[in-house]
Amino acid sequence: MKENIFDVLMYLFDNYMDEDSENPPDNDLVKTELLAAGFVDNDVIRAFDWLESLASEDINVTPQSSSSFRIFSPFEKERLDVECQDLMMTLERTGILNSINRELILDRAIALEEVLSLEKLKWIVLIVLLNQPNEELALARMEDIIYDLVPTYVH
Repeated sequence: MKENIFDVLMYLFDNYMDEDSENPPDNDLVKTELLAAGFVDNDVIRAFDWLESLASEDINVTPQSSSSFRIFSPFEKERLDVECQDLMMTLERTGILNSINRELILDRAIALEEVLSLEKLKWIVLIVLLNQPNEELALARMEDIIYDLVPTYVH
């Protein structure tokens, strides 16, 4: 079975990241279930570290003016192809992301240590927004994009 951290994150999203849930499940119980489902211990640990890092991120970014733009570093360009970069810029331009969430998403995307597809990046955006306070509208708009209810391009 060729699983990775992203697959573990998707399993957790599908089974445990319910925004209506008041009582989060016990981490040890979830880890045991993931191992029983066939995920590798190292990937499970790294996925939990990824989520813990997301919850504890303290990014000091001041929101930029609407006329500013983000230039991707060469390292970011290695991990995010042009299509992914375009998605990030489109999400920010349409107001789904602010500059702080954009940087947090880039940080979490790079932390996966793999070249990301557009679909994986969309899910990372959704998971990050789900974990941010007061982002219900952005989260709903991103869900529409992921489930193909609206196009990601802007005319």
